[in-house]
Amino acid sequence: MTKPAKFDREDIIHRAANLYWEKGFHATSMRNLQEVIDMRPGSIYAAFGSKEGLFKEALDHYAQSGVDVLDDCVAKTDSPLAALKLFVEKAIAGQKTPAPSGMCMLVKTVAELTEENADLLAQAKQSLSVVEGEFAKLLAQAQANGDIDTEQTPQALARFLQVQIIGIRTYAHVNSDDQTIGQLVNATFNNPPLAKLK
Repeated sequence: MTKPAKFDREDIIHRAANLYWEKGFHATSMRNLQEVIDMRPGSIYAAFGSKEGLFKEALDHYAQSGVDVLDDCVAKTDSPLAALKLFVEKAIAGQKTPAPSGMCMLVKTVAELTEENADLLAQAKQSLSVVEGEFAKLLAQAQANGDIDTEQTPQALARFLQVQIIGIRTYAHVNSDDQTIGQLVNATFNNPPLAKLK
């Protein structure tokens, strides 16, 4: 009979995910992981298979947290566009704080990894696609409500929004002017294709 694990897997993944966010995948050593999650290397390998295996679960954790944040934004606002704007504001704010967010961690991972880590890179890209799919659902609702133009598909609009988030986050990394960043976020939603119809 298999003995139950003597650790909280979700807590371990959460702590490891924060470490990966802080240092990046390549700069995170097994010693770093051992210190942060309080597990010996043998136990890490037994539970997750490898450093890469633990990172994959951390990526899943971040992808889900991104969806959870988006769901929370929907609950706190009165329209799909308002929810998406709030989500973008949170994602951009994540650039300036030590606390990781799902969206910014996935973007950071895609920027760091190369084809040498093809499996991890593909998973990070897939996770971003999942979040993009959630954007598309809200954008389809906005179109059905008559809030935005239907000339482009929800999927195309979701890709546009994803590009805006990545671009503004990158800009925020080198420019800490909150007013300028706020203007860029507002411009994303005040101009076509996401401008609300009159």
